[in-house]
Amino acid sequence: MEEQKKENEALREQLLYRQKNGYDLIDTAERLALEDYCNGYKAFLDAARTEREAVREAITQAEARGFVPFTPGMAIQPGMKLYRSNRGKALLLAVIGEQPLSDGCTVAAAHVDSPRLDLKQLPLYEDGEMAYFKTHYYGGIKKYQWVTIPLELHGVVALKNGETVEIVIGRDAEDPQFVITDLLPHLAGEQMQKKGPEIIKGENLNLLAGSVPYADEGKERVKLAVLSILNDRYGITEEDFLSAELEAVPALPTRDIGLDRSFIGGYGHDDRVCAYAELKALFDLHTPEKTAVCILADKEEIGSEGTSGMQSEAFECFMEDLCAAQGVEKRRCFEKSLCISADVCNAFDPVYPEVSEKRNNAKANYGMGISKYTGARGKSGTNDADAETVGKLRGIFEKRGVVWQMAELGKVDQGGGGTVAMFMSKRNISTIDAGVPVLSMHAPFEVVSKFDCYMTYKGVLAVYEENGK
Repeated sequence: MEEQKKENEALREQLLYRQKNGYDLIDTAERLALEDYCNGYKAFLDAARTEREAVREAITQAEARGFVPFTPGMAIQPGMKLYRSNRGKALLLAVIGEQPLSDGCTVAAAHVDSPRLDLKQLPLYEDGEMAYFKTHYYGGIKKYQWVTIPLELHGVVALKNGETVEIVIGRDAEDPQFVITDLLPHLAGEQMQKKGPEIIKGENLNLLAGSVPYADEGKERVKLAVLSILNDRYGITEEDFLSAELEAVPALPTRDIGLDRSFIGGYGHDDRVCAYAELKALFDLHTPEKTAVCILADKEEIGSEGTSGMQSEAFECFMEDLCAAQGVEKRRCFEKSLCISADVCNAFDPVYPEVSEKRNNAKANYGMGISKYTGARGKSGTNDADAETVGKLRGIFEKRGVVWQMAELGKVDQGGGGTVAMFMSKRNISTIDAGVPVLSMHAPFEVVSKFDCYMTYKGVLAVYEENGK
């Protein structure tokens, strides 16, 4: 009888798929490595409140590790570390591999834009002797989450003379901050009867900017006083807002969450948590077999449009120049390449179990989330990776001790979303989504597991190093 039990258990171990909490699979040394990695990530996230700041911080870190700007016609050789900035809002980096680009390359593609509030082109107005900035929200947000929280203003103003003025207000401890006001509960009876998307209207997401009038007898004295402050500090006028990109982002510092400090809370995990993972993995590479490429893209939250999004040809231009340096056709490189679309997935939330199918939803502390497909309902708007690509990752991750899990974006009919994966696969590159599971995704303060952050880095590094062997 006892022997039969042992045989049955052995059969179960052999045939059944059993997931384990990641902390049961790592030792003390890896726990220390995990914490060290996450400390670096937290510093990056605090330094990168916008896509421009993320690109600037990435370039600073890259140059400190020997990366140099790549220009057309530059000769390349194995081990070279190159980068190209796309208008200061997106970034492409590469470490040249031993194999020629005709054998393909290994790409990791993340995005560094996050949901936020953009100032309109004529944002400043006065009403009730108070000054406000009007905004237009960017990306998918729950509008009611953005009221009554402290906000910072980051961005640039392009002047007519070609000069660019950088603006950051609210970052320093002594800076003022901004807020969007809300109704008191005593007078919100009608408001509370509305559906979620209607509780706060988009046109009411206005930043409180000031209330002290300018010392004269004219109209709009508070507005004039606010403009006077901006002019004194930055030398700008109201007309200059016409050529400005100013973003209101949460003024919430990145913090450890939970008594055991197992989570990280912060603004912009989607998708800077994956951007940092692939960036750090690229930094930790020696000379890979296949050229390793890292993409930090913009505009993903609004469909990857524009010159800095993944639907532009900036990536083609970068790769075409690399391929030309080796006399290789770009299309031949692409057809033999592999891309990790490094984007976040949703983590199962026990508070809201009804939206997830538990067998196939990613969970916190179970490692890097691999999404064969994203999209909506009938897999609309997705890449849907082939079985061979999933199998290849399985082999690499088993070899390198990467803890990972399959992920699906909620129940079939619940909703859905997309990533840059479909734009990469359109280029005839084998592509799969993989990244960090997130709680409270697209909120002003998102939450991720430290374990999953580390395993995503470890997974990208493993693919960079093992693809082509």
